[in-house]
Amino acid sequence: MTIWRLPCLALLSLLAVTLVAQEAGDKVVSIAQAADNAVQQSKLTLAGGAPFHLRAHIANTGAPKPEYSADVEEYWVSSEKWRRTVHSPGFSQTLVVNGDKTSEKLTGDYYPFWVHDLVTALFDPLPMVDQLKLMQGQLEIPEDSAKSNSCLNMQFKVGTASAQNSVPAAFCFGGKGGLLQAVITPGYKAQFADYLPFKKKMVARTIKAEFASDLVLTAKVTQLVELSNSEEKLFTIDAATPATEQMKTIQVTEDAARALALNTPAIVWPPVREGKTEGVMSVYVSVDRTGHVREVWPLVSNNLELNAAAREQLLHWQYKPYNNGGPSQMEAVLTFAFATRIENPIPVLTDAQARKLATRVVEPVIPVGKARKGTKFTLRISVDETGKAQTVQNQNKVAAALYTTGVAALKQWRFRPYINNGKPDRFYADITFQVR
Repeated sequence: MTIWRLPCLALLSLLAVTLVAQEAGDKVVSIAQAADNAVQQSKLTLAGGAPFHLRAHIANTGAPKPEYSADVEEYWVSSEKWRRTVHSPGFSQTLVVNGDKTSEKLTGDYYPFWVHDLVTALFDPLPMVDQLKLMQGQLEIPEDSAKSNSCLNMQFKVGTASAQNSVPAAFCFGGKGGLLQAVITPGYKAQFADYLPFKKKMVARTIKAEFASDLVLTAKVTQLVELSNSEEKLFTIDAATPATEQMKTIQVTEDAARALALNTPAIVWPPVREGKTEGVMSVYVSVDRTGHVREVWPLVSNNLELNAAAREQLLHWQYKPYNNGGPSQMEAVLTFAFATRIENPIPVLTDAQARKLATRVVEPVIPVGKARKGTKFTLRISVDETGKAQTVQNQNKVAAALYTTGVAALKQWRFRPYINNGKPDRFYADITFQVR
């Protein structure tokens, strides 16, 4: 169980945003109404809900990552009678609740944050609903479209006196029904899709959570059926697990986490090849019941190149065990000020140099009337070590029509690897085009 504490992050600013134009038929509701409406429609485990049997599989979107996979199964009769099993590499849990008794059997000593995030999303999609109900403000729920949405965007102030940062959060409600579409906070993230009816509810069958650029996990509900004749033996508890021994995960403030520091050496910031040399970085850490940091996920950084170095060092940090009626897992946002220097900057090739390396060149097709014949414009492309085009920057603020067509062309370019100090290296190139 995780105790979600949104108020533990000082609220810096609150902005309610509707991502659709207001029409005469739009419905204006309070934040509390929007949150409660979404929960009432889609949360399977609300009191009075239909008994169910659910199976779900969690896996990485894209390239397989077996270490980030899990299977979840739940038999649910009521909030006082249910059975949940979670199986993932290195950790499994069988949790049975029957009246005032709880039985928990574990394999492994750490409940991974990424697993817990998606398991929470399956059965408690908006765990901070009570905090949202306390917030002032309104949202416009469109009455005429199932595809539009309304979002509540926030900025949380995090850090200590020595280093402060702002971390974004968002709550989005989709369509005229106001179904929960996305929740993004420092300690919980989920995007809900593929809603289908189940009894009197609409239940998302696909839930995604992005933890890193190459790690977007998807929970797919593979079975959801009514539990009509439950087998009583599923909920039999021979020996209850004392509350002090049950797995608990608690979000704490940064000050509370730092007060438990046991072996937390200052981070050594390596030189970078580009970007800011001074700034702040915020990460989310998950600590096991013995006080060892087990997961580190980036939140906001003034230089993304430093994320990997910070993560590698933080994974060696040690805290005193957090005690909440027994040793508990601890999660917190940590914020750091960094100062470093530029070394071995990423080379920037000229147009002529880049074109010599190019194995495939595609010129942009500029729509008639968008620019005068002979007009020249330059865009900066980033290329990885294999010669594949990555992002395109509009360094010179060229017109939107030229930038759009230029990006479409550059994304198709291919290059031979650029050799720097004897090995392939990434590079930037300033490519100049001329309107024909």
